[in-house]
Formats: sequence, structure tokens, C-alpha cells
Amino acid sequence: MNRIQQSLESAWGVGLATPSTVDRVETPSEVESCHCIFTPLHYERNYAYPLVVWLHGPQGDERQVNRVMPLVSSRNYAAVGPRGTDAPPAGANGYGWSQSSEAIDLAERRVSAAIAAARHWLNIEPSRIFLAGYDAGGTMALRLALSRPEAYAGVLSLGGALPSTLRPLARLHAVRGLKVFLATGRSSQRYPEQEVCGNLRLLHSAGMAVCLRLYPCGDDLTTNMLSDMDRWIMEQVAPQPACQDQASERSGGK
Repeated sequence: MNRIQQSLESAWGVGLATPSTVDRVETPSEVESCHCIFTPLHYERNYAYPLVVWLHGPQGDERQVNRVMPLVSSRNYAAVGPRGTDAPPAGANGYGWSQSSEAIDLAERRVSAAIAAARHWLNIEPSRIFLAGYDAGGTMALRLALSRPEAYAGVLSLGGALPSTLRPLARLHAVRGLKVFLATGRSSQRYPEQEVCGNLRLLHSAGMAVCLRLYPCGDDLTTNMLSDMDRWIMEQVAPQPACQDQASERSGGK
């Protein structure tokens, strides 16, 4: 198994600006500064790139996007990583994504600001914006995509369960046809297989196009997950016979 968690942790670091919390309203300048942009290798300014909006995992921060994207693809996409909504406790590093109404509102504003910044600096194809995340970041990615499905070409959750509070499927008719990629480990404690299969049935009954991948691991984020993420996004960008409404198992990386 090729686990990349340790590599991701090395990107979280310390020395960030004093974080805001979700119990106060941030100024526009604070919201706009809470992101990190990934520029693809050999960037071509005349080509409109697909954009991946990466919501980091627990105890991470916006800089995680720069560690994850080279393992997805260094060339295919531009990417941006917004900062999580929950400030770390004293003495801890990294940020989280809670599911309170205040945190959801802040996440929406941070994601919108991050996309606007990416579109300001890079040539982005607005119809090819993908929302993706790991663990709690994956759960928030699903939440935001279900609330504004018209804004995204697809959503990917790696180890993050479907949110269950505050009516995530309130826009039931609007989410029909939304393209969803779910990935988790068969031995996951945070997103067990039984819950995944329940989510799959629910999303399928809502009319979404769901691709489920199961991996022989626990709660790790693996290179195979990220490779499959690349392939799935490219299937949406350049349509081929797609993986929809089915499940498969991938072997671990070496």
C-alpha cells in the first residue's frame, strides 16, 4: 500500500496567519486570502483548463492542494485549495470542515472566492469546475455541490460521507444528472462500506450519475485513489464510456 498521508502532513506546516473562526463574520479580504492556487506544469495561457477545487483533509490547510495535485496530474488541471472553516485548537495545526450552518456558509464563501481568484490568475473553463475533497473535505464538497449543482461539472469525495443534516438533498430536482465520484477503503472506520453502499443507493435514487470505487485499505488517501480521480475527471472532460452507477475495487499502490 502506498500511503501518501505522511507526505500530505508535511505540507500542512505551521506559521499561518491567525485563523478566523466560524463564530464571527469574516471581512471580504480575509475570505479572499484563504486559498492556495496550483498552476499546471508548462501552463499554456491560451488553453482554458479544467479547475479542481480541493477541500483538504482533517488538520490540513489550503496548501495541501500543492501536494495532492502532482499525484493527480501535474499537467491536466489548474487547481485551488480553500482553507477549512474550523480553526485549530490552541497548540494544534490545521483546519477542519464542520457541518454547522455557519460553517457551511463560510465554506461556500471561501470556495467562491477561491474559484474567482483562480479565474483571475489563470485561464479556466467555467463549465469544467470540479469540486473534490478528502475525508471531512469530501463531505463538504458533496454538501456544496448538492446545494449548487449547476456550478460544477462534477464532485469527488475521497473518504468523505454524504452529509446527513440540514437537508443536503433539498434541491432534489436540480441535482438530477450531477456526476459524483465516491472512493473509500473497504476497512475504513470513518466511512465504512455499509454506509457507502447506502449513500450510493440514495444518490442513485435521486437521479445522479455515481461512480463508486472501493480500495483494499482503511482511511488512507492512496495514490491509486488520486490516479482514479484523474481518470474519472478526464472522462467528464473528454467523454468516453464512463463509470456510472457501478462499484469496483482497486488494488493498492506500491
